[in-house]
Amino acid sequence: MSRVGRVERTTKETSVLVEINLDGTGKVDVSTGVGFYDHMLDQLGRHGLFDLTVKTEGDLHIDSHHTIEDTALALGAAFKQALGDKVGIYRFGNCTVPLDESLAQVTVDLSGRPYLVHTEPENMAPMIGEYDTTMTRHIFESFVAQAQIAMHIHVPYGRNAHHIVECQFKALARALRYASERDPRAAGILPSTKGAL
Repeated sequence: MSRVGRVERTTKETSVLVEINLDGTGKVDVSTGVGFYDHMLDQLGRHGLFDLTVKTEGDLHIDSHHTIEDTALALGAAFKQALGDKVGIYRFGNCTVPLDESLAQVTVDLSGRPYLVHTEPENMAPMIGEYDTTMTRHIFESFVAQAQIAMHIHVPYGRNAHHIVECQFKALARALRYASERDPRAAGILPSTKGAL
């Protein structure tokens, strides 16, 4: 059974299409008009081994906020859709990723309950190209809200803004991959004592 999610989201500000296959090979086709964001979504797909297509057209003449936010919302909704009933998955995943001087630690629970804990170094450079670095937390907030998962991201140190953000996306990709993979010992079992996720 394929685990694929497809979401189209259209507003007066943006038009977004997201497709994700959780059992892919890391094939990525992303275009949002925000170069660094495309680079981060590429990390998510490739390191998560998710086949990921993202096509966003947004009101970039204003700024990148709506484009980034709406893409993250659609991505979260598509991820939730692809998870399906969650029977047989590991549910929990974590990964720690270094990138030169920076380190990111990410832990996820595909719990059905949205919650985000996010810490990163203060006083980062405000921009990476056209990417506003304050949007990183908002991306994760938006994704979590729609995916309905708990996510804890901690960057205890780092100096370069590009590295600080990128190691978060790489660690998130791996954590999501591990959590969403099927556990061969739990075939047909929902990983919850409540009987619901």
